[in-house]
Amino acid sequence: MKRWSLRRRAMAGLLSSFVLQVIPLPAVLGWFRPSFAVIAVLYWSIAAPGWGGVGLGFLMGLALDAYLGVVLGQHALATALVAYIAIRQHLIIRNKSMFEQTFYIAGLLLLWQIVIWIIDGWTGHALGSWTRLLPIVTGTLLWPFAWEWLGGDLSRSRR
Repeated sequence: MKRWSLRRRAMAGLLSSFVLQVIPLPAVLGWFRPSFAVIAVLYWSIAAPGWGGVGLGFLMGLALDAYLGVVLGQHALATALVAYIAIRQHLIIRNKSMFEQTFYIAGLLLLWQIVIWIIDGWTGHALGSWTRLLPIVTGTLLWPFAWEWLGGDLSRSRR
């Protein structure tokens, strides 16, 4: 079986994560929806920092901004920020066990949500309630599965 190239795998993973992010759900299930697009950007920023990164995070964030109809650049700024931190720490994160990686990812998802929350406050939008934290929990729990689904550790598969 022919292996997919890195670029094809990345594009397929990013496109599918964006589709999962924008599929309409009932309100109650929407509270639990993790930020699939951010998780995919974090994966590519950690697994292949030369390919993924701040630009990828910014573009994915702009796509989310355009789809959600929020302030242009809100998700772009937050996603680029967490992608930058993930790239800076990618060697540390990759060498940790999956259990420890989930704590890094939880912190990055929390930072992403805080930036979105701050921008919402500055622009006069409703700040929400504690349900705003539920996607962080589900995204953290989803990280090990997303890591394997998106390709696992690329540096080990090249050997």
